[in-house]
Parts: sequence; C-alpha cells; structure tokens
Amino acid sequence: MTISLLLHILGVVVWVGGMFFAYMALRPVAASVLEPPQRLTLWAGVFGKFFPWVWISVVLILLTGLHMLMVFGGLAAPLYALAMLGLGLVMMLIYAVVFFSPYVRLKRAVAEQNWKAGGAALAQIRQLIGVNLSLGLLTIAIVFVGRMFVPS
Repeated sequence: MTISLLLHILGVVVWVGGMFFAYMALRPVAASVLEPPQRLTLWAGVFGKFFPWVWISVVLILLTGLHMLMVFGGLAAPLYALAMLGLGLVMMLIYAVVFFSPYVRLKRAVAEQNWKAGGAALAQIRQLIGVNLSLGLLTIAIVFVGRMFVPS
C-alpha cells in the first residue's frame, strides 16, 4: 500500500504540478515575449516533452488508485476516495481529448507554419488544461479534507 501511495502521489505531482507551472508561469511569459511562430513552436516542443510524462503519470495514477481502492473495499471505500476516482477519470478523459485532438492540430500547424490554426489549437489546449488543472486542485483538496472525516 505504501508503494502504491508513493507512486500515486508522484504521478499527481508530475501531472498537476506540470499543468500548474505551464498554465501559471510559462504561458503568461511566453505570450508576452514571443511572437506566434516562436510561441507555438515552443509549446509544441514543451508538450512533446511533457505529454509522455503525463501518460506515465496517468497509468501510475490509475493503476495505483485502483489498487488502493480495492484495499479500501472497492465501492465501499470512503466517499472522498470515490470522488477522487470519478474526478481522476474525467481528468484522464480530458487529457486524452487534448492529446488526440488539439495537440495533433498544433503539431501539424507548426510543421506547416500555419500560425492561425496553431493559435486556435493552442487556445483549445489552454482552456482544457485550465479545466484539468482546476479539477486536479479540487481533487487534491477533496482528498485532504475528506480524510479528516474518516477515522483511522
């Protein structure tokens, strides 16, 4: 259980922490100092490095989360654990949409130097990552607050 929890938390830190850094620090700076060709090329490269880590995180989070859920008694687990599962699955679905749709369009637009299409794809990615970041932070809050109400 301890190894599952460690891997689970590491996956969350990589994914949610990466989204926080990208959304709250890198995005505003890139938007203010780079022209569209450089900005879109930067983002395509950043996502190309970050998204494989997100896939690893998603697999770790899902497998360790299901393992710990079974230890807690499956669907008889505490409500906060079930909420974490539900929100996590929504986040994973949103990430899959980002990866297989606007990210593909962003890479294609950068390769073709179609900056307008790239900007539209990046705007959609930004919105979806904003939603996922919010869900990730909400999930973390629910888990820590929920654990206060479950006797150990």
